[in-house]
Amino acid sequence: MKENKFKNSVRYLSIILLSFIMAFPFIWMVLSSIKTKEEVWQFPPSFWPAVPQFHTFLDAWQAAPFGLYMFNSTFTALIIVFIQIINSALMAYAFAVLKFKAKNLVFALIMATYMLPAAATYVPSYIILSHLDMIDSYRGIVISNMVSVFGIFLIRQAFMQIRKEMVEAAQIDGAGHLRILVEIMMPLCKSSFITLGLISFVGNYNNYLWPSLIIKSPKLYMVTQGLRQFFIQGGAYGIKWPQVMAASTFTVLPLIIIFFVCQKWFMKSIGDTGVKG
Repeated sequence: MKENKFKNSVRYLSIILLSFIMAFPFIWMVLSSIKTKEEVWQFPPSFWPAVPQFHTFLDAWQAAPFGLYMFNSTFTALIIVFIQIINSALMAYAFAVLKFKAKNLVFALIMATYMLPAAATYVPSYIILSHLDMIDSYRGIVISNMVSVFGIFLIRQAFMQIRKEMVEAAQIDGAGHLRILVEIMMPLCKSSFITLGLISFVGNYNNYLWPSLIIKSPKLYMVTQGLRQFFIQGGAYGIKWPQVMAASTFTVLPLIIIFFVCQKWFMKSIGDTGVKG
């Protein structure tokens, strides 16, 4: 009994320590945002500011149109998530339920594209968007990110855990493929869809390199581009670290809010071993 208590104590302490290590960069960012410039640069650094400077958040917010940047990133990311969920569900259903020639080969080819470095696709993607007149537009960002190979794989694996008898019973009752997908498959795999949406939203909200290549108008800047611009201009190349840290803090808030809202389904998806019954 004592041995079990000791093991549990060590386990919990290890989890707490690892959690603190993971969260420390964010904690340090928040604390640096309410310090003075001198406190940020002093050595050895102080953990807590002598007098919290909460006005740095207002200063940073007024120094650049961060509301516009956050809207651009949130708006495009939500549209991309919506489209990815739809096409991932349709393609995953085809690979998990339907029978057609060369199904495994087609799926293997799709998965092989996941092995390509993202940077290797930038030039051909840029050329295609240029011919379609989608450079420097919301459409270019959305169209170029509307398919997720990871999403197809994730949802396919979730669909394959559903017992075939359920699908066959629905087909006997006269249900079509679309009805089976919408009323049976998707509700049973809700946690996987929420996980895909969360991962996709975070990835697209934080995307920097691709948007910086195709977005040139300041009014269309994503939040990552806006932060870089603020770092160069308003942040004076990092001289105004408190303002830079404050801007980084409130621009990451949408991600934190979404994670706390979706964490129950996210953890459920990680723990799922299949649909039983």
